[in-house]
Parts: sequence; C-alpha cells; structure tokens
Amino acid sequence: MTTNHKVRFGIGLETGVHQVREMLRHARLADEAGLDVVSVSDHPYFAERVDAYAALGFVLGATSSITGAVIMTNLLSRPAPILARTVTGLSAISGGRVVLGIGAGGMEEEIVALGVPRLSPGARIRALEEAIVLVRALSGGGDPVTFDGEFYQVTGLTPAAAPTPPIWIGAGGPKGLAVTGRRADGWIPPHLADWRSPLVAGSRPIIDEAAASMGRNPTDVDTIYNVSGRLARVPLPETRDDEGRWIGGGVTQWVEELTLAVLEHGAAAFIYLVAPGDSIGDTTLNLWAHEVVPAVREAIAQR
Repeated sequence: MTTNHKVRFGIGLETGVHQVREMLRHARLADEAGLDVVSVSDHPYFAERVDAYAALGFVLGATSSITGAVIMTNLLSRPAPILARTVTGLSAISGGRVVLGIGAGGMEEEIVALGVPRLSPGARIRALEEAIVLVRALSGGGDPVTFDGEFYQVTGLTPAAAPTPPIWIGAGGPKGLAVTGRRADGWIPPHLADWRSPLVAGSRPIIDEAAASMGRNPTDVDTIYNVSGRLARVPLPETRDDEGRWIGGGVTQWVEELTLAVLEHGAAAFIYLVAPGDSIGDTTLNLWAHEVVPAVREAIAQR
C-alpha cells in the first residue's frame, strides 16, 4: 500500500510565551532544511501560550517555503466565518503555505471558561462539519454566501479569492471519522496513535466508507501522523513499549519504521513533536531534518 501524494515531513514548534525566539529560530531552520510543514498548537485559554494564529502569522513571515498549520484549531473558540477569513488571509499573504487543522474536541472546561457555550459531544461533531462546509464556501471566490446552519449563520458574505487550504481533521470517534471521510483532505489520529496501532486499523475503514459515500476516492484523505519519542544517532534496544506504541529509536530505526509506514500503511505525512513546554533540541532537529527525513525520502523514491 502506498500513498498517492508527496509524503510530507515537519516539526511541531514551541508555543510558550518564553519560547518565542526558539519557535521562530526552529521554523527558519526547518524551512532552510527543506522540511514541508511546521505546526503550532492552539490553547487560547492558557496565558503562558502564545495565540496560535498570531504565532502562525509570524512563522509564515519568517520563512519562505515551508507550510504552516495550527494542529489542532480550537474550533469552538474561533467562529467558522472568522476562521475562514483568517486562513484565507494567511494563505493570500504567504502564497498558499497554510493548512487548516481542525477538530471537535479539546479541553471542555477551559473552553467554556472563555465564554463559549457548552456543547454535547454530538453537537460538537455537527458544528465541526458545518464549519468545514462554511470555510469551503467562503474561499475560492464566487457568489455571495448565505448560510443558515444550526451553529453558524452568514448573510450575503462574499467569499475570499484565496482557495480553501487543505483541511486536516483530528478525530477518534466514529462520527468524527465519518466527517473526516466526507469533508477532509487529511486525518490525524489522536493520542499519537501510529501506523501499527489498532486505533488506526479500526478507524481508517470508517473514513474510507464515508469518503466513498460522497463519491470521493478514499485515497484522497491522507493520514498524517504526529510522531514523538527518542531520536538518537545510534540504534536503541527498544523502539516500542509494552503496549506496542512507538517510542523512538536511532536514526536507522526511524528510517526503517517511517519507510514501512509509507510503503505498507499509506502514511502521507509525519510531524515530529516534543511534549508541551519542552523545546526541540538542536541535535534532535538536525538528526530529524538532515538524516531521518532525507533517508526516508530516498527509500520511498527507490520503490
């Protein structure tokens, strides 16, 4: 099994208020190294984190080629019509270097503390799908849009000229997975689930069936993995924990595992993350960008 698209590689950036210099420096290094994407997390209820879309604007301005994504956009605190204007604006400014990562979950009590109405899990999923429909309607030009949904309403709003950016959904439940298949360009499995996990094996058929129900080709919905774990120059004795979860390894072990993920499991992208509050070490970033990623690209190209 192989992916039909270019495989992307990236890093997740630091987002602490005290980490701004590191965030921008690492974004530039990733751009110069030829990585494909950088991501920032979205937690507007935490004062010690910089706002995700403010940070993304600075990151895109500090780079020239790399794509930026918020993974995952806190939808309930960012009304869909304004979110549409934000992402199309960033797309226009950056030359299309934006991905919209979005989900229906998040930290419920913290979100409610922002003054956002509490929604049931089912309502969150309906709001997610409605938001995606509206974001797509409000991009790419065309006639004014009037939309009277359950959660969002606009009247005679002219779409932005910028095209809709790729939309990646983070979802784990069956209803969210179905929305992913119907509406998204990519899926990010939750909880750092990897290509060998039962979660991915059980989820992907739901996405594929939902995509087919809309007349879409299921392979048009990429699987994007957030990956984490040790990254050493030499092989490590263990690369998976007792539950079978990937915990990292040496460069050659990463290369073998990610190549397998692409060629046998159809992985379309990998974004290397560190734990919130931590910083990506320069050694780790260099090993990822200059040794692991080029070797995986070469291995894929040879098949």
